[in-house]
Amino acid sequence: MAQLAEQRSPKPQVGSSSLSTRAKKSKMAKITLYIKDALNELIHKTTWPTWKELQSSSIVVLIASFIIAILIFLMDISFENIMKLIYSMFY
Repeated sequence: MAQLAEQRSPKPQVGSSSLSTRAKKSKMAKITLYIKDALNELIHKTTWPTWKELQSSSIVVLIASFIIAILIFLMDISFENIMKLIYSMFY
């Protein structure tokens, strides 16, 4: 009974530290389990692309990026010319 009173004491630094130690171990065990599960899934359950698939995907991204860059460049040039036309009307 005396041990229960010590563990339930609302005062800090009073009572057994076994509850906090167990809580810390429990949190650490959960973190460790999470990391182990994440690694297991990453190694055994994830499907990684082959080298050929990776190369073809990279080429698609490269071409799409180039096309988008050209479109933005053309929009920039057009906007610049439109603004020059508008400014020339007032000066």
